[in-house]
Amino acid sequence: MTAADPTRLGRTTLRGLPPECRPALDPEALRTRVVHLGLGAFHRAHQAVWTEQAAARSGEPWGITAVAPRSPGTARALREQDFLYSLTERRPDGAATRVIAALTGALVMSDDAARVDALLADPAVTVVTLTVTEKGYHRRPGRAGQQGAALDRAAPAVAADLERTTAGDGHARLTTVVGRLAAGLAARMRSGAAPVTVVSCDNMADNGAVLGAAVREFTAASGWPDRQTVLDRMAEAVAFPATVVDRIVPATTDSDLDRAAAALGVRDTAAVTGEPYRQWVLEDSFAAPRPPWELDGALFVPDVAPYQLTKLRLLNGSHSALAHLGTAAGRDTVADALDTDWGAPLVRALCAEVAPTLPPGGPDPAAYAADLVTRFSNPAMGHRLDQIAADGSLKLPERWLPALRTLRAAGAATPLLELALAGWVHATHPDRKAADPAAEALAACWHSHPEPTGTVRALLTTLGAPDLAEDTALTGAVAARLPALRAGRIEV
Repeated sequence: MTAADPTRLGRTTLRGLPPECRPALDPEALRTRVVHLGLGAFHRAHQAVWTEQAAARSGEPWGITAVAPRSPGTARALREQDFLYSLTERRPDGAATRVIAALTGALVMSDDAARVDALLADPAVTVVTLTVTEKGYHRRPGRAGQQGAALDRAAPAVAADLERTTAGDGHARLTTVVGRLAAGLAARMRSGAAPVTVVSCDNMADNGAVLGAAVREFTAASGWPDRQTVLDRMAEAVAFPATVVDRIVPATTDSDLDRAAAALGVRDTAAVTGEPYRQWVLEDSFAAPRPPWELDGALFVPDVAPYQLTKLRLLNGSHSALAHLGTAAGRDTVADALDTDWGAPLVRALCAEVAPTLPPGGPDPAAYAADLVTRFSNPAMGHRLDQIAADGSLKLPERWLPALRTLRAAGAATPLLELALAGWVHATHPDRKAADPAAEALAACWHSHPEPTGTVRALLTTLGAPDLAEDTALTGAVAARLPALRAGRIEV
């Protein structure tokens, strides 16, 4: 913590805030009992809010030490503000800003490696949560959307971390989240500490199983001589429940910082914004004590799959479709895309097309789609399409392809998914410089297969879908959509 600055958010300035902007509890009452990996805006607008409310309503000291995997900027800003920050809910009729006091620490994974490992092994810490995006799991190409992790041991960062465990260089140099988490859990297992639950909050089907498999695969491939003992103990003492998280959290802009400062009367360089809606569904399978998140509306269920697939295929699937098609039409934000003659019909029709692939027991697809149109139409959100479109090669195998396979196997028509795929194909053209870890491989598909249908086949193969690439009716239908998209026309 830094010296008191009367112009900046911090514990000394809390009393001067407008009453409606003050946190739900006294931050002095909290202790670190949760470690979170991934210090981005989504965590601060989602899990941290639930944890603060759970602590406030139960009187239990559930504090979070959050860890930034890479960039130290956010951790530094939070340390300078005594780990306080504000959340502004962007509502169609105005905004509401409140300070969140859930954090008890902010670390950087590489710089603070010893402290991170110590916390992961600390018996007082009973929950670890993660928001590290799909990239953070280092799944082998082609495995997204399939059961298990299939850790990509050939990925340079993973291979380097595994080599460090073999060389006995210690944990300080581990750079992947999977490697750091495995190392911390291994230390906990060796010490005989209490059980712990590790909760993935990333948008992937079976996210708990994927994370658990990744950690176990890293441990099994490590150079730790006691790795089998660690794995045996982990099987008994570590749980990896599945979850569904939902809240639209746009990237913070300078205007957002200015609005937060105006509401608070002090500067907040770590401010975040989000839509009013939020949801958290968790598999009720914990190995250790946890915050009573249900006091703030979290839902604990035996099986999250119906909720997970509904969210992935309807919300995330629609988001990706709007992102790629809206960009082709020259739109900048989700609300811009909805403010067209095709935006709302696209969302409703895509949800209706995909609905037959959803298991029973989840939300009603038609009502869910109607809610999506309302949420996406919120002009206050400013959720940029390029933010959603990034990393498409990692997102689409989860969001579109499983439903597409199911529908085509049943002989069902798939015009909306074909249109969405065409939007993504259009976005991968080398001239458009897609923000994607597979950008070079995607560009090579255009260079090697200049004929449109051949390009579509090559791109689907790169996505890990050679079966769909061989579907000539599908690839032809997708290719036929491209001329209209090049002209900026979206034909639903």
